[in-house]
Amino acid sequence: MTAQLACMVDDVAPASALRVELEGEAGPVEVAVVRDSDGTWHAISDICSHGQVSLSDGEVEDRTIECWLHGSTFDLRTGEPLALPATRPVPVYPLTIDGDRVLVDVDTTVNA
Repeated sequence: MTAQLACMVDDVAPASALRVELEGEAGPVEVAVVRDSDGTWHAISDICSHGQVSLSDGEVEDRTIECWLHGSTFDLRTGEPLALPATRPVPVYPLTIDGDRVLVDVDTTVNA
């Protein structure tokens, strides 16, 4: 499968995230489409590797997203946890901006 439409550019303000569900080869994939504080775009798994809750409900600061439940933070570029209690990374997906469309490829990870 290739990149698919996740949302429109205007759907995500800087320093915020949007939860989307995309269709992967193995079934539905929950993705957080994120614009960091500088306006750079990221696509990361929306499911925290520790608490199994939505990361898109958490706070975006600089190039991190914080899980709202237990406070783990993840690097938006690598998916690596930067604060406990999470110890496992989350998948990061390739994201492309095509005009006003945000495209994400959930069948490929950039941190595998």
